Amino acid sequence: MPSNYLNLKQIQETEVQDDYFPFFTVADSFLEDIDSSALVEDFPDISEGGSFPVDVNAGQKIKDLIKELEGPEFRKLLEEKFKVELKDKPAVTTLRGYSRLKDGKIHTDSSTKTVTVLLYLNLNWNENEGHLRLLKDSKDLNNYIEEVPCTFGSMVGFKVTENCWHGFQPYEGKRLSLQLNYISSQSLGLHNTRHRLSAFFKQLFKS
Repeated sequence: MPSNYLNLKQIQETEVQDDYFPFFTVADSFLEDIDSSALVEDFPDISEGGSFPVDVNAGQKIKDLIKELEGPEFRKLLEEKFKVELKDKPAVTTLRGYSRLKDGKIHTDSSTKTVTVLLYLNLNWNENEGHLRLLKDSKDLNNYIEEVPCTFGSMVGFKVTENCWHGFQPYEGKRLSLQLNYISSQSLGLHNTRHRLSAFFKQLFKS
């Protein structure tokens, strides 16, 4: 099935860097004829920090994009890039729409995850803060391998390892992204429960 959103050829041809941990970055991962404004308009209005499941008022275009991200063509591409087997690992995509000052601290992803892909959807981003930094160690945010802009279409994918350190300088405000994870099947229930409960209680106590 041909892609309606992602430039799979460009993503496929992007080299994986692995001096510290395996990752790739693409400055603009979308096809040229994408209506960026219409896609962003379909992103749910998230005004609080944290990750949210796709069913929190995401529009059809966002859902179609996520279907491509979780689809077999993109999965095969990730398998080839990172030399991993993902067929039996569930794909889970969550949404982030708002960054808090406490977000972005240096961390690695959970060992229940095999691969992480972040796709940013911020139009006309003029901020110096908020760009993701892939780091050489766990101590210094300025000791980075590469800084990934959170501009529209910017993508980073990495294999989850013990040293896949990343973070970003403190930023508060709208910061739209999709996060795709391939996770172990035994942790899927806990992952979904955690994100759904988080979204439920945030909505329940929203003032």
